[in-house]
Amino acid sequence: MIRSPRSRRAQAALASMLTLPLALTACGGGSNGGGSNSGGDSSTLRVLDYYNNEPSKTVWQKAIDACGKQAGVTIQREAVPGATLIQKVLQQASSRTLPDVLMLDNPDLQQIAQSGALTPLNDLGLKADGYVEGVVSASTYKGKLYGLQPITNTIGLFYNKDLLDKAGVKPPTTWAELRTTAKKLTSGGTYGLAFSAPANYEGTWQFLPFMWSNGGDEKNIATPQTAQAVQLWVDLMNDGSVSKSALNWTQADVNDQFRAGKAAMAVNGPWQFPALDEDKSVNYQVAPIPAPVAGKPIVAPLGGETWAVPQTGNKDKQAKAAKVVACLNSDDNQLSLAKGTQTIPTKTALLEKFSSSNPNMAGFVDQIPTARARTGELGADWPKAATKIYTAFQSALTGQATPAKALETAQNG
Repeated sequence: MIRSPRSRRAQAALASMLTLPLALTACGGGSNGGGSNSGGDSSTLRVLDYYNNEPSKTVWQKAIDACGKQAGVTIQREAVPGATLIQKVLQQASSRTLPDVLMLDNPDLQQIAQSGALTPLNDLGLKADGYVEGVVSASTYKGKLYGLQPITNTIGLFYNKDLLDKAGVKPPTTWAELRTTAKKLTSGGTYGLAFSAPANYEGTWQFLPFMWSNGGDEKNIATPQTAQAVQLWVDLMNDGSVSKSALNWTQADVNDQFRAGKAAMAVNGPWQFPALDEDKSVNYQVAPIPAPVAGKPIVAPLGGETWAVPQTGNKDKQAKAAKVVACLNSDDNQLSLAKGTQTIPTKTALLEKFSSSNPNMAGFVDQIPTARARTGELGADWPKAATKIYTAFQSALTGQATPAKALETAQNG
């Protein structure tokens, strides 16, 4: 879930995991492998996640405890700050003390599966039938399922209904309408649109729906399709419709601008609802990200976290851990977790029911069937592409190069 950019240190730590296959695969030996998780009492399972802030901390604690009870085990849960999770996993892998149940940000799963630290869920009797295709893709590595993700999220277009009504405009549905509408809404201290475009994964996350919906592809970003998407961002900034501060804004900063009335529209995610709802003066609604042209499908990125079973060497614990993962992914838990954390269920059969009971979620839910996993094409190599993407649009937005040249340089760099 892209709520804040992962630190450079955490990015480097994750990349370094690929250099430690022997240390990690050593965890997957037989039940007498010698690691501290390889034997002992199987009535207790250790769980590691990064839901350490409210309301997610309490919502997940309740669900995990209930699933532990259903599986006949006591849960020992550790919730760490998001930026430290990968480092924690690295440390536990090297000391053979991996948890029994592990939550991972979905773009991280394939790199960790590649290292040999995770158990294929297929081997534990779990399947992902009925899930949104993009979510399954994010949790699959070399044809094997390594995680199950109960909830997801994406980004949409927030708009201040009062400001749009005052200007006599409707939420834009195409890129042409986005430029026209944003320019008309720009007045005084209010910009027409706000987005987050820093030089990190958060910036790439915000750019993806524009790139993907226009046919751009991370396998090779030096294409006219991706250049057109970058040009849209450049044009919006050059029009004065987007603040140049967007080059450094996080998504939280974007939400602050929108909440303060300094942006009439904003690209953001449903995790901003609680902060917006605290201010009753903000009359907002959400629409899908505008498409390049009318009728073209919107392809947005899928966020959220997936639940995996590490290779601990204890088969009994792994079987019980699989039961916990399955329980967290039940229909009832998908719906309750989504409602409690401002996210979206990942089973296609639940989407309509959830959307109808959560009107503000409709703009996000409508994009889920065509949304994509960031690691869907490149798998463990996705971070390299993400870096090329944000390097290119930063170069173009700061006027250092044309979109086409910036993309060519980043692709070949």
